[in-house]
Amino acid sequence: MLALLLGTFLWYPGGAVLARYDFLTLAALAIQIALVATRLETWEEAKVIAVFHVVGTAMEVFKTYAGSWVYPEDSLLRIAGVPLFSGFMYAAVGSYLARVWRIFEFRFDRFPPLWVQYLLGTAAYVNFFLHHFWFDFRHALFAATVLIYGRCVVWFRPDRAHRPMPLVIGFVLVALFIWFAENIGTFARAWSYPGQELAWHMVSLSKLGSWYLLMIISFVLVAAVQYRHKDPQSES
Repeated sequence: MLALLLGTFLWYPGGAVLARYDFLTLAALAIQIALVATRLETWEEAKVIAVFHVVGTAMEVFKTYAGSWVYPEDSLLRIAGVPLFSGFMYAAVGSYLARVWRIFEFRFDRFPPLWVQYLLGTAAYVNFFLHHFWFDFRHALFAATVLIYGRCVVWFRPDRAHRPMPLVIGFVLVALFIWFAENIGTFARAWSYPGQELAWHMVSLSKLGSWYLLMIISFVLVAAVQYRHKDPQSES
């Protein structure tokens, strides 16, 4: 997706009949179909990724209405001013989590109860909307993630042996790389934040907190699929 954003920014013809954003939407759809057709993604994973797509698109519609960011180019395939490729950007995060969970054979010590994670993920999602009208309680959410996941260790197998990592550190690292990706996306004019209309500048590091909470939401959705038919505590 990042290669498509950069490539179309640099070389997509300005007078093309098919708008750049619409091309990105169709290309993203083709990628998703290819992942399922080649079995790089299972149908179960594709279903939860679709949920994340819908959740992300709903947030995009609200956030653009609130003026948090804009999509400066025209397109036909859009909802309330939001081009449909944006939902695939959220889906890409869910797709990544689902695949590394399976490929690296994730195992956990002291995995939190799923119902607690559901509550945390719901609260994080609600706060993305609520802080525009009322109090921003993201700092309480940050503290809650440490309380809930602080003792949890994820074991992953990148080669022959499983290696441990505190799960919270994993969340922070993935959020950091999403922030890197966001800088590439804004540089490619896929979307723009206030102040980036005339000249590009790096996205504020304060956005790391938002992507950290996004990680929580995506992790909970993937965990719901991974543990649908087994008890996560059996891995502890």
